[in-house]
Amino acid sequence: MQRTSFLRCYNSLRYAPKQQLQQTIVRYSSSKTSQPPPLAFAFDIDGVLLRGPDVLPAAKRALNILEGNNPFRQKIPFILLTNGGGVGERERCEKLSAQLGLPISTSQYCQAHTILKKLSPQYADSPVLVLGGQYDTVRNVAKEYGYQKVYTTLDVLAWNPSVWPFHRLSEREKESTKTVDFSKTPISAIFVYHDPRNWALDIQVACDVILSGGIVGGPHVPLAQQKEPVKLVFCNPDLLWRSDFPRSRFGQGAFKTAFQAVFKELTGSEYPYVQFGKPTEATYTFAKELLLNRVAEIYGENCPVPQIYMVGDNPESDIAGANAAKWPSILVNTGVYDPAQGRPTHIPTQHAEDVEEAVKWAIEQELTAKRRTKSA
Repeated sequence: MQRTSFLRCYNSLRYAPKQQLQQTIVRYSSSKTSQPPPLAFAFDIDGVLLRGPDVLPAAKRALNILEGNNPFRQKIPFILLTNGGGVGERERCEKLSAQLGLPISTSQYCQAHTILKKLSPQYADSPVLVLGGQYDTVRNVAKEYGYQKVYTTLDVLAWNPSVWPFHRLSEREKESTKTVDFSKTPISAIFVYHDPRNWALDIQVACDVILSGGIVGGPHVPLAQQKEPVKLVFCNPDLLWRSDFPRSRFGQGAFKTAFQAVFKELTGSEYPYVQFGKPTEATYTFAKELLLNRVAEIYGENCPVPQIYMVGDNPESDIAGANAAKWPSILVNTGVYDPAQGRPTHIPTQHAEDVEEAVKWAIEQELTAKRRTKSA
């Protein structure tokens, strides 16, 4: 099949009557006994499907293809793999469903801190400090994951305003706090769930906790003398991300850089930490498990493993992670990456103008592979 015949096949479905298309989708994709298509997708969100609060025009067209309007005449499984976060998965999926115009399930959504569900048994009953987001939102997310004793830097400031005398809590911030005596509450871990809103407060409190072995305001204890140093976990390494502002904005990675610079000035070295989020191996392994579960959810157990294509706008996270995971990677021009800036730091398998072009290219690759197999 030449490219023209591929496009003819695609367009015949694209412009098919709605009722006929729905019947096709039901016939081919609602039965869990049918073979799944040979490919699946992981999409970044900001800069690929959305820009700020707005849906990119190509996004809905791309998702329509995945819903069954494609040469396979099947649902093509996909997940959303983002370094964003700050709210619960269910809440975020409800919003995305409304924005994108189709149901997005929590079973196909992985944000930066979703992987922290795996650590909850270890810290279920230990006091932990969570950073990022507004008010006590990430506290509530952590509790949904199974963490029971979760505190914020606003809690610390409410306990003792002299911890950071340059910020006075607003009434709304006060309402979000918990009353706790941090001089008697040893913090075992710090989790940076989302981008902190008050870098100065959060860096100060994080340094206090780490340098005292967990007790805010306690005497400094050299790290070499601490039996169980406080664990520090970052969920998103992105230095930059793309919003509706003309230029990319600082992300959680910038906060990590600022924290480590201050800590190094205090101690002479950076503090050891665990990093999740794209492009880390742990996050891509977790995402693959999620996507294979999604395939099984649609088509049943024991399905062949599809080829996973990663579509992203950030070479440092989306493309680097996919390349390391041996997934074909597609870099789009609608987000962080600007072709005018030259060669990307990590080279994708393919460039595409937008997500729709990326999806069509990936489908063509699998059709080509299928033709080769038949002719062999």
